[in-house]
Order: sequence, then C-alpha cells, then structure tokens
Amino acid sequence: MRFDWSDHQRELFDAARQFGRERLSESFGDESGLRRAFSRLGEFGALGLTVSPRFGGMGLDALTSARTTEGLGEGARDLGVLFSGSAHLHACAAPIDRHGSDELRRRFLPRMCSGEWIGANAMTEPGAGSDVSTLETTARRDGDCYVLDGTKSYVTNGPQCDVVLVYATTEPSHGYLGVTAFVVERSTPGLVVGERFETMGLESSPIGSMYLDGCRVPVSQRLGAEGEGAAIFSESMHHERTGLMAAWCGAMTRQLDMVVEHARERRQFRRPIGKFQAVSHRIADMKLRLDAAQLLLYRACWARDQGEQASVEVSLAKLAISEAAIQSSMDAIRLFGGSGYVKEMGIEQMLRDAVPTAIFSGTSEIQRDLVAKGLGL
Repeated sequence: MRFDWSDHQRELFDAARQFGRERLSESFGDESGLRRAFSRLGEFGALGLTVSPRFGGMGLDALTSARTTEGLGEGARDLGVLFSGSAHLHACAAPIDRHGSDELRRRFLPRMCSGEWIGANAMTEPGAGSDVSTLETTARRDGDCYVLDGTKSYVTNGPQCDVVLVYATTEPSHGYLGVTAFVVERSTPGLVVGERFETMGLESSPIGSMYLDGCRVPVSQRLGAEGEGAAIFSESMHHERTGLMAAWCGAMTRQLDMVVEHARERRQFRRPIGKFQAVSHRIADMKLRLDAAQLLLYRACWARDQGEQASVEVSLAKLAISEAAIQSSMDAIRLFGGSGYVKEMGIEQMLRDAVPTAIFSGTSEIQRDLVAKGLGL
C-alpha cells in the first residue's frame, strides 16, 4: 500500500492551505459574510470540487477532493464557511450533478460552482431526523407540477440560500421507498424561509427552518424518479461524511501545531510545560487521534474511488474524526489553561465548532449503528 500523494494532489493541498490562510482568515459572521466567503470559495474552485467540469466544477475524485478540503481546514480560521461550502457541494450541487437532467445541471451548477448561488439541503424535520422513512412533508402530483407542503428544520444555508434540495414523501405507505427529491428555487411561491437560529459554534454558517405551503415545483425539477429520494440522500451523506469531515482533519493539524508551540514556549517551574509527562502524553494522544482519523478518512475515500459502497469505512472515518475533534479540542483548552478559555485566543472556538460534528451528517450513534450493521449485527 502506498501512502504518498501525487504531484497534483500535493499542489492542490498546498494551494488550498495557502488560500485558507490568505483569503479565509477573517470572520464571516456578519450579514453579508457568507456571500463574500462563497465568492472567494468559488474563485478557488472549492464549491465544485467533485462536480463535472462541463458545468463549472473540478471533477476531482473523492480522495483528492477530501485532501484539498483538508488543506482548506488547516489554513482557514473560520470552519463555519467551510461547513456551509461543503454542505452546499455535497448535499446539493453534487446530487444535482449525479442525478439531474442536463437542463437542470446547466441551469443550476455553473452558478453554484462559482459561488453566485448558495445551495441548501432540506431533509430534517421536527419529527424526522435520521429516520428518513417518517417524513411528513408531502409532494402531490398535479399535472406538470408537484405541490409540496410541510416544514423542514435545521437547514444549513437555508436563511441565505438561492436553491434548496427538498425531500418529500410522494407515497407515504412506501416508507423509505416513498421519498422523492426536488430542486426548488428560493423565489418559488409557497416557500418561506424562517429566521436564522443562534448556534453555539460554526457561527458563519446560517441554519434555519423552511416552510412549504402549496409550493408548486415543476416535474422537470424532480431529481431522479419518484421514490429515489432516500437513496439520493443516502448517497449524498456518504460523500458528505468524508468530503466535509476532511476540514476537521485540517483544523486538528493546525490545532496540534498550536499546542506543540505553546508547550515549548510556556514555562512553569523553570522549564517548558511540554517537559511534564502529563502535558506531553496529552499531546501524544492528540497526535494519535489525528493520524488515526486521517488514515481512516483516506481509506474510506480510496474505497469509494474504487467503486465500493464502503459504508463501514465511511462511518468509521466520520465517527473517528468527530470524536477526535471534540476530545482534542477539550485537551487544547486544558493545555492552554486560562488563555484557552477566553475568546481572544480562538482555542475555545475550536471546541464550539467541533461539537456539532457528532450531530450533523448522521450522529455518532448512527455511525456506530451503521458499523454494527456492516458487521452483521
């Protein structure tokens, strides 16, 4: 097994890390911040990493895309914009690219890859999260349109999106096989976007509810056939769990560098704190978690590029990165002491940005269930 990167992969990683340091070093939490950030991400190509070059993307494979995103995560200070950008790519643009008609792809993807349009994904509901077979949002066929009714919650990019991929039930009695996906423009009558939620982390990423009341969507904007929505969603989560989580591998690399530098420079009892075994062992554990998470990520992406479903590998990678990001952020705060607790240093933000990784794209408990299922349990 080879662990080296190609020249192209190295160049993309280095360019992404440098781009993150130079163009994503500021905070994008103000009202126009996401638009500004998306314009920059679009210029770099980050919003279309895996999208076909025919429609403005870079056409990268899963491993190269994840490695590039890892570089962005190592360079950028604001993971909120990377979270929004990856959700836009993996949960909206990529499904349109893989399952949309040429007309849909020509109409939406160039503007999404450039950053002109912001994409969102609306699956979660007040009463349906990981269980996609219990959606209450309905889509009723009426001539050349579908009429959508229902409520969606926790829609990443929802408050500022231009296009949203909505999942609705077309045949309630079919459960998982009765879900269908629709590409809906923000301006469509009957679609109402709710207020932005206040969140503990990822503050540059707007999240809110959406309400559909007699929202008429042309049949031509259905993604795939009726009943294929759940499969499309599951596929998008496979891509998101590796492509999105790669940003946290990059952030953990930056975090480890900061901790090592601090342990060398901070002195107590006339010596660097890194000379104390309690400190050095905690840092060694951070390195162990990071390397394990990276290797699991690369393996999962490699398997997907070989055409494998790789359900267990993807879930293991997502689980390892989520748990590592949270635990290592806790360790970083403890190692920095009081300065790690105050906002000025930015250390506590790493923890706030890490906590939701165990929730979005399938909770850590769901990942464990998927691994157990893959083992035949």
